[in-house]
Amino acid sequence: MAEFLIRRVLQAVLVLFLVSIVTFGLMHLAPGGPIQMNIAPGQSPAAIQQQIHNLGLDKPVPVQYYEWLGRLAHGDFGTTFKAPIPVSALLWPALKNTLILMTTSWLITLAIAIPWGIYNSTRQYGLSDNTAALIGYAGFAMPAFWFGIIMQVTFSLKLDLLPLSDMYSRGQEGNIISLIQHMILPVTVLVVIGLAGYLRYARASMLDVLGQDYVRTARAKGVSERKVLFKHALRNALIPIITILGLDLPGIVAGATLTETVFNWPGMGRLFVDMAFAREYSVLMAITIMITVVVIAGNLLADFLYALVDPRVQVGARGGDV
Repeated sequence: MAEFLIRRVLQAVLVLFLVSIVTFGLMHLAPGGPIQMNIAPGQSPAAIQQQIHNLGLDKPVPVQYYEWLGRLAHGDFGTTFKAPIPVSALLWPALKNTLILMTTSWLITLAIAIPWGIYNSTRQYGLSDNTAALIGYAGFAMPAFWFGIIMQVTFSLKLDLLPLSDMYSRGQEGNIISLIQHMILPVTVLVVIGLAGYLRYARASMLDVLGQDYVRTARAKGVSERKVLFKHALRNALIPIITILGLDLPGIVAGATLTETVFNWPGMGRLFVDMAFAREYSVLMAITIMITVVVIAGNLLADFLYALVDPRVQVGARGGDV
């Protein structure tokens, strides 16, 4: 398994390098630029040229990329254009807030979807199965931002039960109770959207496994239904679910971005939107790299779990991928 994971890590490093090239290139191809946002009315051409030189934007693009990549390798994301604020001072708090929101919603989604999907696979077309199907249709049909606005109007403006937006109430920064209250609505949005897919995956995967010959053989030998489900079927049913976890992480990040914007959550999504309007390209590139790292880490975690669940992966690591 070690050889398999080392190969995956090397592939992840290559992907990260390619993403850095594409990100840097797209930022320089984008219309406008940070200079246009910061030019004062009546500023002389000489002053504008001096400002471009001070920011290092008069160098060839490959040279700028090489210097940026060198700083990035040492953990230096640079500074903002408008004011000499380190990008890391904006990035790390936003990343922490996004991970709080995203991880919480992800764990709750899995804790609900997997047991519920397994239960529905043994009781097809019952009330529970139909309810899950209804949630699935609703989750696929509703855009995250629209659902978030509906939740705000219903539970914050009309019923006045939960905070409308932000991460803490004013004057209660760091208060865990205030944090939980502010998390309820955005987490609910992300969980409902996530359940739409995972419920179907868990149910379909379990149904497929329950139809296999070895399961029928176990039942024919008199093995209890509980042991058939959790000892013989569950491990194989988890294999496609783990695969989907890694593939679905970019979608989870995208959903968190929209949800953060709607609920004014001070995370990576809202920071990206704010910096896009300000054309702070150094911050945008740093956010893109960090999101890529999160997605790659999620895929590596899925590969690791996949190797644990399916021994054939370890065999493939020694003699070719299975």
